[in-house]
Amino acid sequence: MMKQFKSLILIFIFVSAIARHSFAQSTKIQFTEFDLKNGLHVILHQNNSIPTIAINVMYHVGSKNEQSDRTGFAHFFEHLMFEGSDNIGRGQYFKFIQNAGGNNNANTSFDYTQYFEMLPSNQLELGLWLESERMMHLKVDSIGIETQRKVVKEERKQSLENRPYGRLMPEIFSATFTTHPYRWLPIGEDQYIDKAKYNEFMDFYHQFYVPQNAVLVVTGDFQIKQAKAMVTKYFEGIPRGTQNIFRPSVKEPDQTTEVRKTAYDKIQLPAIVYAYHIPAKGSDDDYILQMLQKYLAGGESSQFYKSLVDQQQLAVAVEAIPYSLEDPGLFIVFGIANLGKSAGDLDKAMNIEIEKAKTGDISDKDFQKIKNQIESDFYSKNSTMLGIAGELAEDYTYHKNPELINTEIDKFSKITREDMKRVANKYLKPGNRLVLYYLPESLKK
Repeated sequence: MMKQFKSLILIFIFVSAIARHSFAQSTKIQFTEFDLKNGLHVILHQNNSIPTIAINVMYHVGSKNEQSDRTGFAHFFEHLMFEGSDNIGRGQYFKFIQNAGGNNNANTSFDYTQYFEMLPSNQLELGLWLESERMMHLKVDSIGIETQRKVVKEERKQSLENRPYGRLMPEIFSATFTTHPYRWLPIGEDQYIDKAKYNEFMDFYHQFYVPQNAVLVVTGDFQIKQAKAMVTKYFEGIPRGTQNIFRPSVKEPDQTTEVRKTAYDKIQLPAIVYAYHIPAKGSDDDYILQMLQKYLAGGESSQFYKSLVDQQQLAVAVEAIPYSLEDPGLFIVFGIANLGKSAGDLDKAMNIEIEKAKTGDISDKDFQKIKNQIESDFYSKNSTMLGIAGELAEDYTYHKNPELINTEIDKFSKITREDMKRVANKYLKPGNRLVLYYLPESLKK
């Protein structure tokens, strides 16, 4: 009887998954968008199926908007904007959300900073009030600044300095970008946060955290008319920013010669990294590179995993990451060598797999599998109110086109194997890459 019950449960889960997938494919995400007088762009997506709402406020400011001697400011404000406001006591922001039965978080990237919360639908007004307080009445004082200096420095220590391979990403970006501000990570450097004065933090806040540099997205269980009234009530009175918003105009020079570098860290196994320059997010080739990532290292059935981990046993881990950014970014491929295997052997084997990708010799089965993975990922990230809010906010911030949430999948469906071959040959070439040997300190002479 128990086996029959388990079988019925599995069948139910399977059928439900198919139904959800079919629903996602056939249902267009409807939304309403408008601008307030102060320049704040607002996007509302009503879905009354579950009594929850998601709010996302995305500011078009990330680490690339910083100066080279003051890195880490955007990430610092990610923390500072939870300190409180003129009307919210220090440390009370989280309590408001928790007491209302919700949860919240934030994150900073190279290009934007976003704040988001999930709440019961009857708490929409609370969520909008809290975000409007951040935008208009943020408390920036010496106590908050000194508190967050310590928090940010500890976060950096835990995420970079005390974590195996934690220094890998800073090494990659600082070596591949020579002039563009992508050469430093959003977390920044301790010494610059330590040097920064109160007036510098205030200047950064008044320049970037203003209505015309943000998009507010609300998704979930509400009525459009009611939500519009609440948004207008809490946000329209916020003054438009008066400063020019800094956007870096510097362009990274084309790389024509392979760069090789060696770095050492407190690790046990060597790693090999290839980092290739790629075009900006949203370009036609960007979508093809995302498909190429699935082919190279999109799970245990990918080319890299089958060859380097399973068959040759040269690596214990392999990955490919397309950093699609507002300005041209990076396509990063890396492998961690197996015990007793040399970095040089792994380098040679990885290069062979890269060259194979340039032949375009992908079977019908593998090509369809890649497309299935892309489609699954696309619908998965748009299957929750929080996911939809983040996607709408990002599509507007990067492209001023939230309709991409409905049309982007079509760009992937049109990609052919010839497209993947062309893009692999165009970007995955030695003269366009950094080769980084990331080695244990024990190998340092």
